[in-house]
Amino acid sequence: MKKSAAIILSFVLALSLAACGNTQSQDSAAQNAPSPTEASSPTEAPSTTETPSSAPAANDNGSGDTAAAGTASSGNILITYFSVPETDGVDTVAGASRVAVDGEVLGNTQYIAQLIQQETGGELFRIETVQEYPGSHDPLLEYAWNERAENARPELSSQIENLDSYDVIFLGFPNWNADLPMPVYTFLEAYDFAGKTIVPFTTHGGSGFSRTIQTIMELQPEASVIENGLSISRNSVPDAQGDVTEWVAGLNL
Repeated sequence: MKKSAAIILSFVLALSLAACGNTQSQDSAAQNAPSPTEASSPTEAPSTTETPSSAPAANDNGSGDTAAAGTASSGNILITYFSVPETDGVDTVAGASRVAVDGEVLGNTQYIAQLIQQETGGELFRIETVQEYPGSHDPLLEYAWNERAENARPELSSQIENLDSYDVIFLGFPNWNADLPMPVYTFLEAYDFAGKTIVPFTTHGGSGFSRTIQTIMELQPEASVIENGLSISRNSVPDAQGDVTEWVAGLNL
């Protein structure tokens, strides 16, 4: 009887030791396992707003704003203009061809050309002649009328260098006798603007462009002439900056 009791006691003791060892193994495994948060944490992804270094920016592929497209490449824009400011006989308020800016007297068309340069970053080129024009109002009108009647081609004293480097040519002039000034005829006949864009602008005493845009098209048939040119009355020249800014922005060059 004692022998049987000893055997049963030994068997129970063995079962207790086995259970204890199994519990310790489970506790150890639980301690080494990652927490639920760590196990589900994803690998960090790159920011979706990051642009690859090889991808062009929006403005580089032509889908940018007007400002970027209008200034395109400022080195590609040339702002040419013909201007004869009257030097006497008419004040700068009621004057036909000049404006005072920061104490400096400028021709009306010259001033508009400078405003366009501010908006585009282009280079300025003044169309100048060997001959001098009268500085007084009435003699200048008569001189210009006689030139037109004679279909004159005044000799130019300034030339464009590196014309091939420009894609856009702004062309400014006063409206003389409902026509281009004759030096502008000389200018347009001296250069080939084929494949380039010509953007006209004019200052006038009430006639607007008259037929001058059509004349430019006839003289430069291989160029693309913008018909939406800028026409500024001589009385509006001093306050024209806002109009110039809006016009240039709308060109979508």
